[in-house]
Amino acid sequence: MRKVADCREFPSESNCSLCITGEEEEVVRAAAEHAVSVHGHQDSKELRDQIRATLKDELVLQHT
Repeated sequence: MRKVADCREFPSESNCSLCITGEEEEVVRAAAEHAVSVHGHQDSKELRDQIRATLKDELVLQHT
């Protein structure tokens, strides 16, 4: 199942609205890179663990 990391769930000074969707490892990697480059975090195992813990399953709407 694809995973989602959504910056809107974490209030920030920049009011970031980025949403990243993909396979879990892709999302963790991209979200960590984003957290470092945009939000000033340090890339670390702890950061990636925190990101992984907040991931949600992608909601897929099926139209009939």
